[in-house]
Amino acid sequence: MSKKILVISTSLRKNSNSFVLAVLMMLSLVACSRENVPSENETITTETENTQTEAEKNESEDDQNTQADTNTDSTEAVGQEAEMKLQIEAGGSTFTATLEDNEAVTAFVEMLEDESIVIEMDDYSGFEKVGSLGTSLPASNSQMTTQAGDIVLYNSSQIVMFYGSNSWSYTKLAEVDDLTGWEDALGSGSVTVTFSIEQ
Repeated sequence: MSKKILVISTSLRKNSNSFVLAVLMMLSLVACSRENVPSENETITTETENTQTEAEKNESEDDQNTQADTNTDSTEAVGQEAEMKLQIEAGGSTFTATLEDNEAVTAFVEMLEDESIVIEMDDYSGFEKVGSLGTSLPASNSQMTTQAGDIVLYNSSQIVMFYGSNSWSYTKLAEVDDLTGWEDALGSGSVTVTFSIEQ
């Protein structure tokens, strides 16, 4: 009788150990599967990160497009300024001159955008024509040796056009592009000169 009880007890112990082992294996599998399944918070976080990344990408593209537009506008503005020419009518002839880049020229161009300027210019020393602008421009004088075709500002309010050469302190305004007929157009005495802007 005692042997039977021992056998049954041993058998129950074996079955109990197998059952416990099976339960532990099932719990382990459930835990692993839970680790592999993203939680609701993780899913929301991932979606939020993706949304933010997409928004940052779109914002970056918008900034690049805005910068490109700004650069285009700046390039066009520089191109328009480079194409602007001073037009000079004297002695029945018309000439164009390339403008300098300084404050005096900027102020002079602003005056010419409103209307053409007519100046009675007198001969001086056989190499230049000089006349009063009637107002002062911001001067940035420097010592220079002028050449025929140079147009300068003297004493802040005098426009001087050269058909010869001279060394003095001036603010250069422009330089005539083609000197053909220049000296003849200015003549030997006084001359009426009309300044305007050619686009």
